[in-house]
Amino acid sequence: MTFDRLVCANCAAPVSEGRCPVCRANRERMQQGGLFAGLNPVALIALLVMLIGAMALLAHQAA
Repeated sequence: MTFDRLVCANCAAPVSEGRCPVCRANRERMQQGGLFAGLNPVALIALLVMLIGAMALLAHQAA
């Protein structure tokens, strides 16, 4: 989700406008991103499926 669609619970304005300190802090936090910030949900699900598959394969080989 991008911050341009979020509405602040503190001031009820769009977070992208940064009207209050809460908006500005959340906007800054979301702009910094993180490890998986650039991935869309489909890519994250595919990554999760591959991880589960790898874990199942390792568990099967160990048994």
